Amino acid sequence: MYDYLIVGAGFAGAVMAERLASQFNKKVLVVEKRNHIGGNAYDEYDEHGILVHKYGPHIFHTNSKEVFDYLSQFTEWRFYEHKVLANLNGELYPIPINRITLNKLYKLNLKTDDDAKAYLESVREKRYPIINSEDIIINQVGKDLFEKFFKHYTKKQWNLFPNELSPSVCGRIPVRLNNDCRYFTDKYQFMPQNGYTKMFEKMLNHKNIEVILNTDYKTILNDIKFDKMVYTGPIDYFFDYKFGKLPYRSIRFEYEHFEKQNYQSTGQVNHVDMEEEFTRVTEYKYLTLQQAKTTTISKEFSLKKGEPFYPIPTDANRALYL
Repeated sequence: MYDYLIVGAGFAGAVMAERLASQFNKKVLVVEKRNHIGGNAYDEYDEHGILVHKYGPHIFHTNSKEVFDYLSQFTEWRFYEHKVLANLNGELYPIPINRITLNKLYKLNLKTDDDAKAYLESVREKRYPIINSEDIIINQVGKDLFEKFFKHYTKKQWNLFPNELSPSVCGRIPVRLNNDCRYFTDKYQFMPQNGYTKMFEKMLNHKNIEVILNTDYKTILNDIKFDKMVYTGPIDYFFDYKFGKLPYRSIRFEYEHFEKQNYQSTGQVNHVDMEEEFTRVTEYKYLTLQQAKTTTISKEFSLKKGEPFYPIPTDANRALYL
């Protein structure tokens, strides 16, 4: 008899299991359909000995001391500030857009935050009300920057243009007036010293926690006894799709290994034009700070069908969810 059945061994499921087991002395069974714990943050060493993230780059960042201190029980950390470049017609520019981006792209000489603010004010097109992702970006930076850095990347990622998506999709990416090239500005920016999987292993290593892998929880519901369930999987599957399937985008990852120190100049390069079919290239050694003479990258191709990764944020889909 278990006090709790927890479905899913990703961040939500693993943290719930650890808290219930360690703080409330509850007996917990964690059931995971994949062959590993860690959810989409799972990492592993490839055949060349390079630590890679199986489901694309996962960068730890938070402003919460409570969250950071909690996870520090299960891992040491490596300081890491993620930086992203946009590949536009073969040239590389900092993303999020900042003063360096503007100066390089338009051959300007903006020297202060006020200079950048004045420039963006001169090119932005006021949109009101803000209805979609096109509105929110053009309202901030104007049509040319929108076309160059947002329109085609968004289409590749979602198979929808920004004017078909919620403002939150593109609006979550800031526009900066300074030269800060960091992708995030959170107080705590680190990576688990030995990887995410090792962190999850320590989190779930408790006498009150049992983990079953390669198992759909619905196949064992009649075989186990438990008091309460914590479900962390896709909500439409929980209800047996009786309200319909929620639309998701999936991803295909193509991994390549190179017999050289580095493949690119930063951990992540977004291909924002239509020259390449893939959306971004990640080189994992930058993220993990692993020392090796060779390197591994992944290219991401957005797909309509496959394992669910990103819920598609349109008004119609939100209505279906609610």
